[in-house]
Amino acid sequence: MSANQNTLNSNSAIGRADLPLLTFVLLFDSMHYIYARLLASYVSPDISAAYVMGVAAVQVGLYGLITRQVSLTALRRNLWFFVTIGALIGASTYMGYLAVTFIDPGTASMLTKVSTVFSLALGILWLGERFSPIQLVGAAIAIVGSFVIAYQPDAQLRWGALLLVFGSFCYSAHFAVVKRYSHQMGFIDFFFYRLLSTATILFGMSAARDVLTWPTLMGWGVIILTATFDVTVSRAFYYWALRRLDMGLLSVITTLTPVATIVWALLLFHTAPGIRQLIGGITVLIGVLVVTYKPRKAT
Repeated sequence: MSANQNTLNSNSAIGRADLPLLTFVLLFDSMHYIYARLLASYVSPDISAAYVMGVAAVQVGLYGLITRQVSLTALRRNLWFFVTIGALIGASTYMGYLAVTFIDPGTASMLTKVSTVFSLALGILWLGERFSPIQLVGAAIAIVGSFVIAYQPDAQLRWGALLLVFGSFCYSAHFAVVKRYSHQMGFIDFFFYRLLSTATILFGMSAARDVLTWPTLMGWGVIILTATFDVTVSRAFYYWALRRLDMGLLSVITTLTPVATIVWALLLFHTAPGIRQLIGGITVLIGVLVVTYKPRKAT
């Protein structure tokens, strides 16, 4: 992939040609916590994230080697960068996989949309960006919604929600680091070493805690399924959409994913958010929509 191909040619309008792409983006995003819940039935959350990232790294690495788009130079020049984002993504993924053992996938999907607020806050504090007054209102609404979900009588639900909030912050922090320091990096180099560093850190953490275990045959099947569709294919579609559409517009569109996640969870696991979780989740989504709303300019 050339430097020109790596340039994000975003567009604030959605054309008919974009609709199939956006459908796939929403489909794969909505399945993230479904895969996490499925994994929990076969592989311990202490190790599942490491295996998923490891398999995805092998898949992307093989593609990079075959197409000659992976270089050791990128790793040598940006080692600290990959260690940093690997730690942030690893923490976020581990906490997300652990959280769905306490909280239903639909609530998890709604709650993690608060990451949009974290991303914008990091943009202000670190990248020199600015909040408009309406964005401040939206951020406040989303934070209120996250508190509604997180602080409830059910201790397990509260613990799962707090894990997701902190994991969302870690993932948002990784986006801020990527935005600031990865401009000149080829996409395959970036994606491969992002996965490799995350897997390495997760395996190291598991080894240090003496929780490394070998999955069963069925466990390996679910790991490969998750790595292929929830990481390799899902992120490919997302980055492709990011090349075609404005980032803010894409953020608004992906707020629809919790709706699909709730439907998937109901069909597959017969679980659904309770009234309090729904109120809190809808509040988060309203806040995110307000934060990312951009009025169209008159022409």
